[in-house]
Amino acid sequence: MTTLVIGASSQVGHFLLPLLAAQETEVLALSRRAPAEDAPAARWLRGGLPDAPPLPPLRHVFSAGPLDALAAWLARAPLALGARVLAISSMSAASKRDSPLVAERALAARLRAAEQTLGEVCARRGVGWTILRPTLIYGAGRDRSLTPLARRARRVRLFALPAGRGLRQPVHAEDVALALRAAAVRATPLNAVLELGGGERLPAAQMFARVRASLPFATLGVPLPRALLRVAALHPALRGPIARLDADLVADNATAVALLAVTPRAFEPDARCWGL
Repeated sequence: MTTLVIGASSQVGHFLLPLLAAQETEVLALSRRAPAEDAPAARWLRGGLPDAPPLPPLRHVFSAGPLDALAAWLARAPLALGARVLAISSMSAASKRDSPLVAERALAARLRAAEQTLGEVCARRGVGWTILRPTLIYGAGRDRSLTPLARRARRVRLFALPAGRGLRQPVHAEDVALALRAAAVRATPLNAVLELGGGERLPAAQMFARVRASLPFATLGVPLPRALLRVAALHPALRGPIARLDADLVADNATAVALLAVTPRAFEPDARCWGL
């Protein structure tokens, strides 16, 4: 019984590997980066899709990498009888569908197309599958959304606090890992795309304030009023994120909680969440 974890050095992989290591199965960890010194026991393989090294028949494939590359590789992957594929997409597939930025709309379309293709490939091969659409993932200091804010604050001792009424639902990476494992061990495969957010919805402004409060050093909070944000939104790279400050970026957890018996935690971060 061999399990493959693609994107093993990701923040979800960081929490998933210890869960799998406790089971009686061989765990192969595929990553383009070398493992951290405290990485859990697994046989690490350097590489990524579509250039994965030769592999034995796989019972479970967990993926925290690009869905389109996964779907293309699965068409020829060495999958054992009764194999399961457990993969991560993103709520961006829905939240960026009507973005003012062409690139973000293209990302949303690419994610939805990859989800559909993966399901079709698995159906052709007789493989069970589950795709999770998480909201903003945090918890291992490897995200590109909140951790950069915390680390910038460490350097400059200032913390930007943009005004934002839209609701946010950050989900801890360990809760995503727990949901993936729960989908893998179900008696019957789900063959579905499930939304997964954190256990709490809060205004964007409050989310930023909690990140600041979690830091192990003092910072000066710098409110960013709406007038300033409107000016900043003239920059193409900032237009999308600023436009979404008043939009609700949340998930409906009802189906995932009912089917997977996983209840994500509230957003109560500490310094460890940002690798500080």
